[in-house]
Amino acid sequence: MSTPTDTAPALRAAAEAALAVLPVTEALTVGAAGGDTGAVSFPGAAVAADLTGQTTGTLAILVNQELVDALRGSPLGELDLGAAIAPALEAAAKVLGSVAGPGRQTTTEAALATLGAGGALTIVPLSADGAAQAAVVLGGSRAVDTGGAGARGQAAQPARGGAAAMELLHGVEMEVTVELGRSRMTVRELLSLGPGSVIELDRAAGSPADVLVNGRLIARGEIVVIDENFGIRITEILGNSPADAL
Repeated sequence: MSTPTDTAPALRAAAEAALAVLPVTEALTVGAAGGDTGAVSFPGAAVAADLTGQTTGTLAILVNQELVDALRGSPLGELDLGAAIAPALEAAAKVLGSVAGPGRQTTTEAALATLGAGGALTIVPLSADGAAQAAVVLGGSRAVDTGGAGARGQAAQPARGGAAAMELLHGVEMEVTVELGRSRMTVRELLSLGPGSVIELDRAAGSPADVLVNGRLIARGEIVVIDENFGIRITEILGNSPADAL
């Protein structure tokens, strides 16, 4: 189980990365890491996500009610808080050497209570005029060794076995395929396909897509749209996969 001392440098760097993409209108500063929930007990909302990778546990970003109201009253219409906070969660998780799972929205009070129940909390407040307006909170994590990653946006690197040998392979290209599902068809059915035909896949709507490297399943994730292109947000890294050795 980690303590605030263990995670403080890494989480502060993660908070800096999160702040860079957090949708706030005023300039916030990253405070010192600690474990006092009273410093961030402002009314508002939180988005929490479980981490997989080098750092385990639950990462949450807390925002005050002013930001929640601003998102609800956006000129573009009411914006989803989870979607607005997701880039900040992903940026913070990357610095911790991990991937954030799907976000869960709750109140700041409930988030602090839930994270605190899992063990020691590490809290980095984001403040303006001496008052916390938001915060990055890590709970229930194991000890983090970032290898001195204190620079803004610099991701912690996982421990590697045979690192010198693996570096020789870093330039090797590998084919990455995202698979939505599969179907079996007879030759007759294949020959009958034409524009407008629909092929039913063996995957329910909303199910995660498979990520394959050179034909081997290594992860699953959610389909997203990035600048009019499709992408995939990784939600699960599968064990005993090639990714474990990288």
